[in-house]
Amino acid sequence: MTQLSLPTGGAALPLLDTEVLRTFVTIAESGSFTRAARQVFRTPSALSMQIKRLEETLGQPLFVREARRVRLTPEGEVLLGYGRRLLKLNEEAVTQFLAPSLEGRVGIGTTDDVGTRILPGVLAQFARSHPAVQVDVVVGSSAGMLARLDAGELDLVLVTAGNPGQGVRGEIVHSEPLVWAGRDGGIAAQRSPLPVALAHHGCAWRGMALDALDRAGVSYRIAYTCEHCAGQEAAMLADLAVSPFPLALIRPPLRRIDKKLLPPLGDYQLELVRRDGAGQASEALGGYVVEAFGDMHD
Repeated sequence: MTQLSLPTGGAALPLLDTEVLRTFVTIAESGSFTRAARQVFRTPSALSMQIKRLEETLGQPLFVREARRVRLTPEGEVLLGYGRRLLKLNEEAVTQFLAPSLEGRVGIGTTDDVGTRILPGVLAQFARSHPAVQVDVVVGSSAGMLARLDAGELDLVLVTAGNPGQGVRGEIVHSEPLVWAGRDGGIAAQRSPLPVALAHHGCAWRGMALDALDRAGVSYRIAYTCEHCAGQEAAMLADLAVSPFPLALIRPPLRRIDKKLLPPLGDYQLELVRRDGAGQASEALGGYVVEAFGDMHD
């Protein structure tokens, strides 16, 4: 990996200015000094001078200037990672001292496939910023979580979008492939009729899987039905069935089944739904959830 070359020895290292870093990140993400200048309300020439001084400070070129766009050099790509982290830490530090203190309780509901992925990091970060807020986490089906939200028992929920009879009610925060999975070295995928392990009735994964099998004319039998994806995982681990599963959740000894053997399923989305009037603590936690999914996409 390319590393930035900074002065060493007894002399103090130069410090990176936060505003200059913000300018650098904005240019890198927009791919243009002109577009970045509009975003930070400065002239392109002023931004160019900032980047020139930054390059002189680091002793490395950060951008390759082309006719209509700029792209990062290898050194610039390294600095972009550092810059994003430093800006995020700076924002957290300022928020810790200047943001109004939040208190109270927030109830968040999630399906089990989501809870195991982002919630540990989200809850840890939220607790550091808002230690006086109690967070109650409930895990269940998408339909169940939405019903509890409507009843006022939960403040925000993360659910699978596209379930039968469920219109979009919130913000789509994540999209990823749903694929066929089974045990590595297993034979379930070769059996006929195909044994499948599915989620409960009304789940988008179930509908996507059955529609794909029906369209492809694949003979199948529903061998196992379970509310949580842990049950589907157990059936796959025992090589008793294959299952539609998020690509990001497949871990050995499970594997993605060869695309040639079974029909494609497409992508599925996750939706963050907030209860109206839930309060500032709920809004703050929702912001951390959205940010966590954004980090996954970077």
